[in-house]
Amino acid sequence: LFDADEIKRLGKRFKKLDLDNSGSLSVEEFMSLPELQQNPLVQRVIDIFDTDGNGEVDFKGKKFSSKDNKHVYVGRVAFRIYDMDKDGYISNGELFQVLKMMVGNNLKDTQLQQIVDKTIINADKDGDGRISFEEFCAVISVHLKLSS
Repeated sequence: LFDADEIKRLGKRFKKLDLDNSGSLSVEEFMSLPELQQNPLVQRVIDIFDTDGNGEVDFKGKKFSSKDNKHVYVGRVAFRIYDMDKDGYISNGELFQVLKMMVGNNLKDTQLQQIVDKTIINADKDGDGRISFEEFCAVISVHLKLSS
């Protein structure tokens, strides 16, 4: 959960980046974050937060209250990076596309496809050939437990 100090810090950082005080960030303002400039998934993040297609990253309505579960929200954002067609599932093709953005030409497409196929098989508990949000969260929670 975000405490009051974290919310204030996030608000200050957003205001610093929001150079024209519009309440949203242009792609240029958003890309001024050094950690995003080399991130291969930055365009997916922009697509997710540019809800009206105006080319601006809009965080209005994305506030956390003390009741919000930060982990669920972060999980949903991460899921949406992979769910490119917004149908509520990560397909084999979507997983391939996003992983390709991440690895570039460091892996052959056949190697990457093997990783994608294995990931789908391991995560797909209901056998429908795709990953639901619940299945995605189950995989993520295992990785979070292993890394802590």
